[in-house]
Amino acid sequence: MLPRPPRSTPRISRRGALAAAAAAGIGAPLAARAEPAPAAGNHASNVRVATFNAALNRPAAGELIRDLEPGEDAQAKAVAEIIQINDPDVLLINELDHDEDGRALALLQEKYLQVGQNGSTPVYYPYTFTAPVNTGEPTGLDLDGDGSTDGPGDAHGFGAFPGQYGMAVLSRYPILAEDVRTFQKLSWASMPQNLLPRDYYGEEAADLLRLSSKSHWDVPVRVGSTTLHVLASHPTPPSFDGPEKRNQRRNHDEIRFWADYLTPGRTSRWIVDDEGTRGGLAANSSFVILGDLNADPLDGDSWPGAIDHLLSHAKIRDPRPGSEGGKRAAADQGGANADHETGPRLDTADFTDDPGPGNLRVDYVLPAKKLQVADARVYWPSPGQAGTEQVAAASDHRLVRLDLRLR
Repeated sequence: MLPRPPRSTPRISRRGALAAAAAAGIGAPLAARAEPAPAAGNHASNVRVATFNAALNRPAAGELIRDLEPGEDAQAKAVAEIIQINDPDVLLINELDHDEDGRALALLQEKYLQVGQNGSTPVYYPYTFTAPVNTGEPTGLDLDGDGSTDGPGDAHGFGAFPGQYGMAVLSRYPILAEDVRTFQKLSWASMPQNLLPRDYYGEEAADLLRLSSKSHWDVPVRVGSTTLHVLASHPTPPSFDGPEKRNQRRNHDEIRFWADYLTPGRTSRWIVDDEGTRGGLAANSSFVILGDLNADPLDGDSWPGAIDHLLSHAKIRDPRPGSEGGKRAAADQGGANADHETGPRLDTADFTDDPGPGNLRVDYVLPAKKLQVADARVYWPSPGQAGTEQVAAASDHRLVRLDLRLR
């Protein structure tokens, strides 16, 4: 087990921001929110970590809050039941619309996760982290060439309003809020050897555009005497492109960010977080990469080798979580699945089969190679098994979970 690595600079500005947020209730990342329930969980040496693109996004700002408030939203109930069945200790939720008060996240917890769904045991997360994302954040420029500057394609990340397709980390273990690093505002152009299509965007837009379509977060969680760095992101889908392949290129570079971040020294020197601290993760840190990374190793539309930056990284273990349900779905649905090279039991998303792309492996839980993996699964029930209806009602993605033993 490793002690928390020291910082090269103090996190005073983040500490002040969190204090101000606590006083005002708005305006800064929300972290370490206490819930009125005991912090249940496994022994400190064992932790279940999961990622779930829950598709809790709506077409207009505030609509998700309105849907969640009565406590009767069918999709949210299905999402909550899936989380309750899998019972992760640390969970990344992708596609949870972000609001600066954290109201949607609070409602999801209070009215869904903390309420037993269909006989499942409620779950409680006394610590959370959420922060602004780039989706819907205006650039003031006509990025997509449609003659306007205020459409969803003109934002730093495709979105109809700021915070659409946001994300949140929920934890039974303490989040070290003062040591969280966010990279929302890091420019794409600052990445060495980037794939940014300058000719498509033009010089002004290319220099302005941010790397993250949502954000990249390093959220340290204290599990016993170990600090586990939860590295969370949700790169743009490598689709909806023209010949410039801007989304394929961005997806590739968003994934490559983590490969650079895990490499101390010159390789990560270009990285600067939103507080101005330069560099990547300290050597020998314990970490796990979580998120819908929107890239299959062999199938789909991602840039060649995009996910290989992580799957072949010297510090990363690929536990290859799978399910029989994914294998059955590919066989039953046919279409593009028939030509896929990635084994269907590894699939994590149920996409359109005809004309494609078919079911893909796009959601990942990738731990540090030095960590011991006890179990790895994709929650995809086979037809006729319990949970099938809930999975279909919740999202086109499946929850992916990993059990780690931290010594």
